Amino acid sequence: QVQLVESGGGLVQAGGSLRLSCAASGRTDSSLPVGWFRQAPGNEREFVGSISRNGGTVLYVDSVKGRFTISRDNAKNTVYLQMNSLKPEDTAVYYCAAKRTLGIATLQDRYDYWGQGTQVTVSS
Repeated sequence: QVQLVESGGGLVQAGGSLRLSCAASGRTDSSLPVGWFRQAPGNEREFVGSISRNGGTVLYVDSVKGRFTISRDNAKNTVYLQMNSLKPEDTAVYYCAAKRTLGIATLQDRYDYWGQGTQVTVSS
């Protein structure tokens, strides 16, 4: 079993930056592909981006390309989501998720473990 804990959320003005962290614990003997998702009030949870086990492959949804960067430090069992040039429409609860199988994925049902989420609020 793997436990995921997100941190780093908060309130920021439009144009600002935040860095979210996703720390894994439990059976972390091998690194897992990780995805970031977000859910705004009244909306479905949506894919933001994902990173492969070794960080060699990263995928982003079009709306965050060029603004968000996903990276990982496997020695620390942590994946990061650096968010720059934030917009009010980025306001959401952000979740990280990990999957047992190889390869990154955009679909939520491909992920086996989920964190509890961290709130990001961007004011205009």
